[in-house]
Amino acid sequence: MQIPTDRYTSREFAEKERDLIWMRTWQVAGRVDELPEVGDWKEYRLFDQSYVIVRGKDREIRGFANACRHRGNPLCTGKGNSKRGFLCRYHLWSYDLDGRLRGILREKVLDPIDKDENSLLPVRVECFAGFVFLNPDPDAAPLVDFLGDEIPKLLAPYRLDEMVTVLDVRESLDCNWKVVVDAFSEGYHISGIHPELLKVIDIDPSKSRHLFLGDHSVSVAPFEVANVSVFGPEDQVEGIRELPGTFPTVATVLPRFEELVSAHRDEDGKLDFPEGVTARTLLQRATRDTLTGMGLDVSGLTDAQMSDNHGWVLFPNFFMTIRAGEATVILALPDPGGDPGRCVWHISSYMWLPPEHREAFRAELTEVEEPGSFPYFLALQQDYEQMPRQQRGLRNKRLEHMTLVKEEIVIAHYHSVVDGYLSVGANGEV
Repeated sequence: MQIPTDRYTSREFAEKERDLIWMRTWQVAGRVDELPEVGDWKEYRLFDQSYVIVRGKDREIRGFANACRHRGNPLCTGKGNSKRGFLCRYHLWSYDLDGRLRGILREKVLDPIDKDENSLLPVRVECFAGFVFLNPDPDAAPLVDFLGDEIPKLLAPYRLDEMVTVLDVRESLDCNWKVVVDAFSEGYHISGIHPELLKVIDIDPSKSRHLFLGDHSVSVAPFEVANVSVFGPEDQVEGIRELPGTFPTVATVLPRFEELVSAHRDEDGKLDFPEGVTARTLLQRATRDTLTGMGLDVSGLTDAQMSDNHGWVLFPNFFMTIRAGEATVILALPDPGGDPGRCVWHISSYMWLPPEHREAFRAELTEVEEPGSFPYFLALQQDYEQMPRQQRGLRNKRLEHMTLVKEEIVIAHYHSVVDGYLSVGANGEV
């Protein structure tokens, strides 16, 4: 499949995406636990559009256009709490948390104003798996229709809604937002960008599996020590020990892993695995034991889900790797000013922790102002540096298209979905 390069560089193409994708699709606007109390609110910006998401007195989460119905003044910026509702600082019109116009300055001396007709304009907001989804299109189908039946069933056993945010970073990048989605939709680049992983991870495309679910997809490749049939038990164990350098959360289960390994050593300390036992299977058991001991019910997850990262792509801009007890999400947002050569990337990591430990590990949002100043873990840093390099190459006028290979089937599917949205005109006609 060939992908035209102008979809990464053309402002005209970016404007079509704005109108036909971004203003019409469900997109993650935050986490439910960002709004724990009545009156908690946050702003969500998309290009020059601003929305406010708020938890009402009935504890429902709602969304509104962030504009006073009087003269359009924004009601709020950033995030905060306002248990009594919203007050426009321009002319002091006030609104309840459910958006209803409540008070008008000098109302008794003004001509009658219909408060129902002048309440805040609602925006579609729904919650799923602990995430808050927003759709700018008032006529959009429900979120459940957008996701389909299978996605909720497949994700439910992970208990995503119970995970706590342990990393939350946002910054601008010098690349198109689809460069980010593409980069995390394939493992073909591991040999070039993450060579140290070749020592510890088995990269075998024939073992990869993909499931396409309408506009979305999920992929998995076994997470195990490379060349397990060649290396002996000690080499396999050492490979697992090296994983935290690239996958930091593996360190949580290493103490239990070491206990399980020790059970297979003889009196002289020699390690010998019986048939059916490898470092991978011990890692899976250690993960299950550790999470169960923490209080997480993992009975609905397979042994493979104890170790293997599943890569989810939810259209248009949500990428997630998830396995038992943890998930990392990367959101790629278009540049607020519409520059096709720039985007905003927002990376968050989540862990399942016992309730009594969640607040201690909860991370607040870090806004990175100086490019390159935030210390991402190794694999993520390598991707962070690669994506702007690719954008520089995509600007080459002689390069009219990219050529995908078989291992990049998820990218091919993704861009076919993009094409489907863009083939629909502004009036809904194909």
